[in-house]
Amino acid sequence: MSTSAQTDALPPGEPGPRDGGPTGTGASPGHRASRAALLGAMFLMATSSIGPGFITQTTQFTVQLGAAFAFAILVSIVLDIALQLNVWRVIGVSGRRAQELANDVAPGLGWVLAGLLLVGGVVFNIGNVAGAGIGTEALAGIDPRWGAALSAVLAIGIFLSRWAGWAMDRVVVVLGALMLALTLYVAIVSDPPLASAARNTIAPEIIEPLAITTLVGGTIGGYIIYAGAHRLIDAGHTGPDQVAAISRTSVLAIIVTGVMRTLLFLAILGVVVSGADLTGTSQAASAFQAAAGDVGLRLFGAVFWAAAISSVVGCSYTTVSFLTSSTRTPARTRNLLTGGFIGLSLVLFLVLGKAPTTLLVFAGAFNGILLPVGIGVMLYVGWFRRDLLHGYDYPKWLLVIGSIAWLLTLYLAVTSVRPLIDLMTS
Repeated sequence: MSTSAQTDALPPGEPGPRDGGPTGTGASPGHRASRAALLGAMFLMATSSIGPGFITQTTQFTVQLGAAFAFAILVSIVLDIALQLNVWRVIGVSGRRAQELANDVAPGLGWVLAGLLLVGGVVFNIGNVAGAGIGTEALAGIDPRWGAALSAVLAIGIFLSRWAGWAMDRVVVVLGALMLALTLYVAIVSDPPLASAARNTIAPEIIEPLAITTLVGGTIGGYIIYAGAHRLIDAGHTGPDQVAAISRTSVLAIIVTGVMRTLLFLAILGVVVSGADLTGTSQAASAFQAAAGDVGLRLFGAVFWAAAISSVVGCSYTTVSFLTSSTRTPARTRNLLTGGFIGLSLVLFLVLGKAPTTLLVFAGAFNGILLPVGIGVMLYVGWFRRDLLHGYDYPKWLLVIGSIAWLLTLYLAVTSVRPLIDLMTS
């Protein structure tokens, strides 16, 4: 299946330019819909990655490693590209979702993947909803529980809309651009030592393997690596003739996350070098406030809220995509299930009152286990199941690079098992 078979890059039930959906001017409607879907898939993956954990994680490592953190960012970006290129290409060329491919490789394996992702997705979405509440509190002084509720209602509204796919593609682009712009401003105001950061990118003063593996897991772990790829399937961008667009979009998505992480790193680094005290309840909030005063705190709220709400959208969409079929499940049903998943996450957050640290660590352990299993299946299909790729001649050099990078995810899984065992026995 390719765009020649599905001209409008929107799933059935989600109107595009030819059947009553929104249109623009200039290029042909089909071309605009296709371009919007690719851009939406790119930002869906990127904004799914840039969540509350992404911001907290980047801040902590910057405080710990200083300018040397630049090296970990560079290495993680290279590894992320190697892995995502392979995963998106296999899914895109085959036109089948990850769990469907896994079931083709070994019956039942796809449902194991879906089960692991569902557990991690629910827990992480509680954290994302909580993050939206924290963001609204810093931005406008709204009680976190009310802020989380209003944000969840907004996210549910996206999927209940008649133009859910169209709306999601554009919302994630706007939120992604907002986060980049606001963080760039704070990075400029904080006046980071650019020369030191550039030098440490190539010749780091400290090399911390844990930082690298954590960044890889945080960028493409769990559901994140599949978010944009599954969106491309729903948008009709599948088949061997779509390889160039799929590959370009997968790389650009990682670059967007890398740019955001770099800007956030520079913003925090400037504050750390200045000697500001970041011992508050949120190091990231303290850093933004130290860089730009009360305005900085409001900007932190906006960035944190945008990161949280876009991750709610991405996590919910991708989790439900693992539990449904791209061909047998009507788009309206998928959208309703996605809205229900967001509602469930909100209720659990309101009942618990917060995103418990134990649950987040538990979900992180599952992410580490899920990552190498899912990527291993995709690489297996690339190496040995040409029949699932419609006869596509998969580049061996790309599989070799992906397989080398995959070994790192195995290490990530090993480091995740111990926290999981501790949690289960504590």
